[in-house]
Amino acid sequence: MALIESFRDFKVYKLALKESKKIFIVTKEFPKEERYSLTDQIRRSSRAVNALVAESWARRLYKAAFINKVNEALGEAMEIQAWLDHAVTCDYIDSNKYRELNDTWQQIGGMLNRMIQRADKFCTPAIK
Repeated sequence: MALIESFRDFKVYKLALKESKKIFIVTKEFPKEERYSLTDQIRRSSRAVNALVAESWARRLYKAAFINKVNEALGEAMEIQAWLDHAVTCDYIDSNKYRELNDTWQQIGGMLNRMIQRADKFCTPAIK
């Protein structure tokens, strides 16, 4: 595992940032009547993943707090997948775009799950 000096060093942070931009671009094509519902929800969830990874890094002094924030990020990643289900069902995206986006958010979820499993490697013990 490479040395992590900042939340920006996490591969999951970099990938989620790239994918949240894709979500933003794709949702520009959603109908206007979805602006304050599906469009807003999926954009917020995609951006929340990065924010929660950053927050988990800030709280790494306490393993439970670190795990909690990464777990919340995992929840947001899965929520994105649920919103993608709605988008493809309503024909706002085609099945190829759906698979591409869903597969990557599934990968992000796996990365977050591994962070939870390896929390000891990220967390700094409290100074006594």
